[in-house]
Amino acid sequence: MESWWELGEWSGHSGNTLEVWRLTCPFCEEEGNFALAGHAEKQKANSKKKLNFELYQCRNCMAYVQVFWSAAEHSIGNPLYDFMVLPWPLGKAKPSENWPPNVQNYWVQAHESLGIKGWDAAAVMARSAVQVAMRDRGAVGKDLYSEIEDLATKGNLPPLMKEWSHEVRELGNDSAHPKPKTPPTTPEDARDIVQFLDSLLLYLYDFPKRVSDYRLRRKTKTP
Repeated sequence: MESWWELGEWSGHSGNTLEVWRLTCPFCEEEGNFALAGHAEKQKANSKKKLNFELYQCRNCMAYVQVFWSAAEHSIGNPLYDFMVLPWPLGKAKPSENWPPNVQNYWVQAHESLGIKGWDAAAVMARSAVQVAMRDRGAVGKDLYSEIEDLATKGNLPPLMKEWSHEVRELGNDSAHPKPKTPPTTPEDARDIVQFLDSLLLYLYDFPKRVSDYRLRRKTKTP
């Protein structure tokens, strides 16, 4: 974003008002259990666009979170809004809702494995997430190598993403099928591989969703 007025304009969640169930307490990790404690707003000049500044109190631990949110100015037909929270939960992995459930499951396990320093487990879970994502996107083949190559051949995976996918595959293979003298996965490699996974899923699922939202919004604006 180049301006805070762009919040909610290009991507976000369906709807035109903040959904409290999306909030997670950064202190006790309770989800969606909040009471509104304060509200202020700023209206954009000569526009319906509005920035909302809200304070919420967790009903479980009584801590407070600040929520900054805004809905798209032109939201007829396909309303969108987005929000930011301060402070945000630390250490708890939360997958994108644009991903299939099985991809979310393995992604969460990969991130949680990093949190407990399970480097080999993180690599294996990242590999599993990649394979599920490849198959969900229509890849076919006798193994993950073939599936990655198939998706790349179809034009759905650019060269750089193909390389990253193979890196995840290879490290995951080493951890899942170790040989007697195979060294354990290093913390640096595990973190890099999970970051590669994050970028891959962003490309396969989140970017297409943003483009789809944009096109639908443009269509509703067209006279």
